[in-house]
Amino acid sequence: MHVPRVSIGLPVYNGANFLGPAIDSILQQDYTEFELIIADNASTDETPLICQAFSEKDRRILYLRNESNIGAAGNFNRVFQLARGEFFMWAAHDDVHLPGFLRRCVEVLDHAPSSVVLVAPRAEIIDENGKKIIKEGWQPESLDTRRSRPHQRVADVLRNIAWATAQFGVYRSEALRKTRLIDRFLASDHVLLLELAILGEIREIPEVLFQRRYHPGISTNVNRTEAEFQEWWDPSQKPKGRFFPRMKLALLPRTRLLREFSRSVGRMPLSPKERLLCFFTAWSIWFSRESLRLRVEYVSRLQHKLKKALVGSSARQKQA
Repeated sequence: MHVPRVSIGLPVYNGANFLGPAIDSILQQDYTEFELIIADNASTDETPLICQAFSEKDRRILYLRNESNIGAAGNFNRVFQLARGEFFMWAAHDDVHLPGFLRRCVEVLDHAPSSVVLVAPRAEIIDENGKKIIKEGWQPESLDTRRSRPHQRVADVLRNIAWATAQFGVYRSEALRKTRLIDRFLASDHVLLLELAILGEIREIPEVLFQRRYHPGISTNVNRTEAEFQEWWDPSQKPKGRFFPRMKLALLPRTRLLREFSRSVGRMPLSPKERLLCFFTAWSIWFSRESLRLRVEYVSRLQHKLKKALVGSSARQKQA
């Protein structure tokens, strides 16, 4: 049986709006030695019809439909568990892979030492109409890290991570199997990339070959509370924070993220000295970023309250 070099996993749930163009952008790649595994998470829209139509036309596609919704995390991991290739890539139902994406990533992996565990090109953010979003703070970060020591690579990733578009790059499957994959909590992609940085180098191709789509239907827009997001991400778990059903995705998930960073550092193959350095690096960067975020939020709220008070005062003066 022929085994393709690259396995592409596309988990999807009710993704009919952008699914066709996303699959097309993969099938039209000039590197053709791949299999595309689509796992439909019991969708209720036209997703099954779209997937079946594509699978009937292209033998490289394996289309599977879950009997029930196993959550986004479970579906992401399922497509990897079915993968056979030396390399693996996750694909989202609403993103676009530009021409040359796969070929360039595989070329870098083929010529790079085995210490390189992930390769991803530069990315740009597009809206629901496919138009590039040009806005301050909306430029995907670079997670390129080629330093020799794990704690140095961890520092590079955690200082820069924001959109985490590198998670949609091409991995060495052997390295990815050593990680926790996509875990069952918010921002688990950050933890995955931390573990990859511990295992080896992350290379960025200096060309824009990937478009990450931001639209009203993405998970962070649709699921506004911790309970809602948890239900979408992993319906088998009881949502934490149920005493605060309207709580925004803020403090609790961020605090858990620090705990998960620590768990990952504790489980990875590291020398005692390097483990301590990774712990210190993860903790210090987390506290630094969270302190800055809280200061910015506090100042923003204070400015909003002052503006509201001034407007109210002005209105009262006019009435008088």
